[in-house]
Amino acid sequence: MAKQLEKITPRSEDFSKWYTDIVKNADLIDYGPVKGTVIFKPYGFAIWELIQQKLDKEFKKIGISNVYFPLLIPKSLFLKEQEHIEGFAPELATVTKVGDKELEEPFFIRPTSEVLFANYFMKDVKSYRDLPKLYNQWVNVIRWEKTTRPFLRTSEFLWQEGHTLHATADEARQFTLTILRIYEKFAKENLAIPVITGKKSEMEKFSGAKDTYTIEAMMYDGQALQAGTSHYLGNNFSSVYNIQFQNKENKLENPYGTSWGVSTRLIGGIIMTHSDDSGLVLPSDIAPIQIAIVIVKNTDEIISVANNLLNRLQINNFRVNIEDSDKSLGFKMAEVEIKGIPLRMEIGPRDLENGVVTISKRNNSIKIQISLENIVEEAKKMLVEYDQSLYEDALKRRDEKICEVNFLEEYIEIINKNPGFVIAPFCGRIECEQEIKQKTATTSRCMQSNDLKKIYKCFNCQQETSTKYYFAKSY
Repeated sequence: MAKQLEKITPRSEDFSKWYTDIVKNADLIDYGPVKGTVIFKPYGFAIWELIQQKLDKEFKKIGISNVYFPLLIPKSLFLKEQEHIEGFAPELATVTKVGDKELEEPFFIRPTSEVLFANYFMKDVKSYRDLPKLYNQWVNVIRWEKTTRPFLRTSEFLWQEGHTLHATADEARQFTLTILRIYEKFAKENLAIPVITGKKSEMEKFSGAKDTYTIEAMMYDGQALQAGTSHYLGNNFSSVYNIQFQNKENKLENPYGTSWGVSTRLIGGIIMTHSDDSGLVLPSDIAPIQIAIVIVKNTDEIISVANNLLNRLQINNFRVNIEDSDKSLGFKMAEVEIKGIPLRMEIGPRDLENGVVTISKRNNSIKIQISLENIVEEAKKMLVEYDQSLYEDALKRRDEKICEVNFLEEYIEIINKNPGFVIAPFCGRIECEQEIKQKTATTSRCMQSNDLKKIYKCFNCQQETSTKYYFAKSY
């Protein structure tokens, strides 16, 4: 691996500063003029576009259609669902004036769109024949965060939010879990991030939901990241917003809803799971450039071979870029490294003489020479190996940081010395979790098991329980 760039703070020295250095030096974003906002630069937005394309394809496979709903929500409409508004009240941005004119009714800038979809479904759904409704939108939302960090928590962020309506509770519950499985598979196979999945506690579930399910990832520093959520809404919104349909028995009934989403925080998760002190490390599926061809010496013959190689790789659907500028070789190598490009192919005079290219993977320093004739097949094989090694390394780190406790005292000792996922028997009560959060600055991430045949004592309050939860510090 190339020499560590001095402008990146070592991860072991200051993890937060390291993260910011990676984001800026990899040219992913710039800071917006309003606190908590960011400008997605081309390379950063290209990562999000690839995430979007791959997830959108999976959604369409199960019949989901894309739509677009408005940015503004009338205050009176939003206030109908009290639990929902209470959850978002501290983060709501409000429009009260247009020009010099005070509005008769304020508008909220959407923090999420459950109420807009409910209001629409009220007019659009009349019969069981109208169901299910399976919609998704790729949009921006505003949540006025007190503390912000690029990708992980910003006042404005990009996401997909799905909203569905079903004739039965069982169908809605099953759909909630179908989306959870899509998220889990995407995280593991496309992002090379091992995740745990499970149901959120009452305190941590989405405001207005009956049940929330999550995929939870562990970052390099041992803190958890909620990477995606899928919510079973029951008929909470449909009853409040008077959505009714005539069922097969000709009786009026409230349908059952779901909502679900992942956001640009996935990019933050990728950075904190895979990257190192030399820069960004990207899984090949969402890398804007999968292969960088670095020209060691700019001769006509080498440039011609490099362009031929570029064409062959592009025809085979690789995303490729040629580093043929007049910058120094060291600078070009460092730039490829800091951008996290999975494969680097070097072509110099000696390579040309031998009919080979020198290839290395971003996550190790081993260089090998491959015949130009076999380059397409070898590149495919190397990218598979590269992604697998990213996943296995992340899985090993995560599993080394999972442990079990029975008492709060041992939990506090572990979480302070060696943060990670800690499995503990937990009663699930909101009051108990609030007490745990106050004592430890940690929260439950999701349920690990619920064995009704076994009885434990809650690690905090000692109340009997049959459930165990994952707890962790989190972003």
